[in-house]
Amino acid sequence: MQANLETLDNLQRKLNIAVPMAEIEGEVESRLKKLSRTVKMAGFRPGKVPFKVVAQQYGMQVRQEVLGDTLQKTFGDAVREQNLRVAGYPKFDAAPPADGASDFQYSATFEVYPEVMVGDVAKSTVTRPTLEVTQADVDKTLEIMRKQRVSYEAAERAAENGDRVTMDYRGTIDGVEFAGGAAQGQSVVLGEGRFLPEFEKQLPGMKAGEQKSFELKFPDDYAGKEVAGKTAVFEVTVKEVAVPKLPPVDAEFAKSLGVEDGDQAKMRSEIRGNLEREVKARLKARVKEQVMDALLAVTSIDVPKALVEMEIERLQGSARQDLAARGIPVREDMPLPVDMFEKQAQRRVTLGLILAEVVRAHGLNAKPEQVRAAVEEQAQSYEHPQEVVKWFYQSQDRLRDIEGMVLEENVVNWALATAKVEDQGVSFDELMGNPK
Repeated sequence: MQANLETLDNLQRKLNIAVPMAEIEGEVESRLKKLSRTVKMAGFRPGKVPFKVVAQQYGMQVRQEVLGDTLQKTFGDAVREQNLRVAGYPKFDAAPPADGASDFQYSATFEVYPEVMVGDVAKSTVTRPTLEVTQADVDKTLEIMRKQRVSYEAAERAAENGDRVTMDYRGTIDGVEFAGGAAQGQSVVLGEGRFLPEFEKQLPGMKAGEQKSFELKFPDDYAGKEVAGKTAVFEVTVKEVAVPKLPPVDAEFAKSLGVEDGDQAKMRSEIRGNLEREVKARLKARVKEQVMDALLAVTSIDVPKALVEMEIERLQGSARQDLAARGIPVREDMPLPVDMFEKQAQRRVTLGLILAEVVRAHGLNAKPEQVRAAVEEQAQSYEHPQEVVKWFYQSQDRLRDIEGMVLEENVVNWALATAKVEDQGVSFDELMGNPK
């Protein structure tokens, strides 16, 4: 075998490989002889088919197999000899050898992994958010959980913000009813913003049985293009006004949260534990994002296009799965715009290359005890933690995901020990994304 390497650009390479036809013909003959010992053909006993007959019947097929195997093997050998790290899949350009050719020649074009030189993180500044969960945070979370379990009771009074109003309505434009402009028995909780503000503000002060007619101009950028920018007349009849009723914080409420004996102190303790885990995870995520941004800012590398394309395909697959999980029918081959995922894919691939070099250079591989601790921490969020731990260790794929998380955490800890770190308090509501 002869191999000649060409450098096309920073990352793209081309191998031109020639393999003596004598080697290929010898392998074809060897396989045909082996086949003749077992092949079954009409008119011959098994193992007694003449070699020429076998060659005539199967020669072309065997030859193609040998050429394919030779291409794969010699390419792998050439890559190892040249000490190349191939990124993605190579593009082969091979033609069947002509009669009388002395060599089987082909070329393979591919990209190689870049040399990664991580910049000086010591010059970066990371703002580390801090937060301690307080009893007030527990009380606030408990109140949110009560609101999630709200019930409604019919009332005789006029509707107020927070009430559930059930109504019939009909909208027309120039006297003609339009698609989606009418409904019966439609319920809306005032203040949740599920209707246009101009519509919803007409409902407070109305009682069951009352009617109202009003004009409403749809926004110019309204999703329903057939009515966008137009003025409609709505007729509304309120059927019921129901006031919210929050469940009391008692033993039954505790049981509804999974505390079997209804112990309220235990319920608050579990809420606090869950909050502390959630706060810890969110604080870590914010720090991690800053560390990743810092690594990207100080490190400049060429990224193999092949890896970005593979990551785009992976993200497209995940998007299809997410749509399917939401009940949206989607085909496996449904095209999704590449530009939706290109920026994210570029970032993920770049970070992957940088993190791999940081891990290698500083010995930050995930240790078994770290993986175990991470698994057990995740398991604490479930009712039967030990069963969850066992579930993780039953799958190498699940463990690999945890190992990846540990690797990233090791890199973050290394960066925090290297960069300038400024602690800064953050409010509970801001961290958790609670409305003010």
